[in-house]
Amino acid sequence: MQEEDMRPNESGLVSALTACAHLGALIQGLWIHSYAKRCNYDSNSILATSLVDMYSKCGCADVALSVFDKIPLKDAGAWNAIILGVAMNGDVTKSLELFNQMASSGIRPTETTFIAILTACTHAKSVQEGLKLFEEMDTVYGVKPQLEHHACVVDLLARAGLVEEAEKFIEEKIGGLQKWDANIWGSLLNSCRIYGKVEIGNRIWRKLANMRVADCGAHVLSYNIFKEAGWEMEAKSVKRLISESGMKKKPGCSMIEINGAIEEFLAGDLSHPNASEICKILDSWSNMLYLQPF
Repeated sequence: MQEEDMRPNESGLVSALTACAHLGALIQGLWIHSYAKRCNYDSNSILATSLVDMYSKCGCADVALSVFDKIPLKDAGAWNAIILGVAMNGDVTKSLELFNQMASSGIRPTETTFIAILTACTHAKSVQEGLKLFEEMDTVYGVKPQLEHHACVVDLLARAGLVEEAEKFIEEKIGGLQKWDANIWGSLLNSCRIYGKVEIGNRIWRKLANMRVADCGAHVLSYNIFKEAGWEMEAKSVKRLISESGMKKKPGCSMIEINGAIEEFLAGDLSHPNASEICKILDSWSNMLYLQPF
């Protein structure tokens, strides 16, 4: 559009900012923000909300708050973006403060608001606060908890090491294992590995396998749980299932912005033009860490 000398409207800039947020492309996002100011678009609430989201996902929570404060008419979308954005950057206290401000300002919290605030509690391992908010969703705010909110509570409990409580919550609140909640059990399976809850991990794995809803990620997690616990027979059984089904786990991916360019790295991929140099630096760092006394 720039090359065609065509001026983008607010919708075009929102789409571009969304792309920047997904990529963590802060430099491009800053340029779009500057462009929006020159075009007098920055007062548009939808565009401003996109800016809040972009700055939050790029790690600039203070800038996101500054943009949010300047929004003249803050709707639920703007509040949701800043509550989740601040939470993503580790400030659960500020997220809860913003949530209370939203409620007191007369803006009714939505289903998305509660996903945001429960996510904030999960990041901070604020279990009691999260459970209290979950219980108040319907009774105080009139928002019926959906499957996504139950998933947030499971994640909240599991990440805090309360794996038994998370399993009990699934059975009591969600009604046990269903095909449509396999992802919730997958989240719990990951915590079983982190906290060494082999017996619970084994129960979950068997439920997922019997229902035939275990994806490659669940297979790999189960294999690792059994292998690390010394359950060789179970580990071999899962490994055989992976081999026979031809499953392949999608490699992990990370991105970083360097001088305005997005560099992408996949696990085990050495196709980057500077791969050998990068590996040498990583090896030197590993050696330095290894030699440091604890």
